[in-house]
Amino acid sequence: MEVERTTVLLVDDHTLFRQGLAGLLSSQDDIEVIGEASTGEEAVEKARELVPDLILMDINMPGTNGLEATRLIKDELPHTRIVMLTVSEDDRDLFEAVKNGAEGYLLKTLKAEQLFELLKGVFKGEAPISPSMARKLLAEFAQMARRDDDKEQQLPSNRQELTRREREVLQLLSDGSTDKEIAATLCISRRTVKNHVHNILEKLQLQNRVQATAYALREGLVRGHQD
Repeated sequence: MEVERTTVLLVDDHTLFRQGLAGLLSSQDDIEVIGEASTGEEAVEKARELVPDLILMDINMPGTNGLEATRLIKDELPHTRIVMLTVSEDDRDLFEAVKNGAEGYLLKTLKAEQLFELLKGVFKGEAPISPSMARKLLAEFAQMARRDDDKEQQLPSNRQELTRREREVLQLLSDGSTDKEIAATLCISRRTVKNHVHNILEKLQLQNRVQATAYALREGLVRGHQD
């Protein structure tokens, strides 16, 4: 049976890096690189033409940068996933990327095996973010939540208590761990991890993992992030 392949568009102004990445991704049976672009403008055009499943987007490029290109593409193609792949560890780039619709933020220091695993998680509901950047993002969400007194008053008061295992899963989520890493740490299956996450969201009456982690940090359900 033919493997269903994820179509990918690569956007980076460094030709050697882009071609090397294309070669790495093409070695995977379930990934197909269908296009490349070297500028933000070209990325928008190629995305419109090819409608890829996933775009790996650099940030710092001449002309329209990757952040603006991400916003433009998501406006037209909301179902296309975009993951930033960059050297930038700047908080502002991270927050702007998320604000503009990026589903992930990865640093180019990743090993190939880590990249493959994180990208596969995009289509399983995971948000691939390099651990150091995840800490910054979640800490910012926690601060926003603490400052937002009006929203706090609107939160339901009938949340159910989490079990000890659910708190362990929530702690690992707040540390930026993937489902695979959580499963390995707790010696459980990835399916069980997903079930725990589903139960956590149901009990806390929240919509996604970022909201759950921000709420947990604000309410003291988990420890703060440490480098």
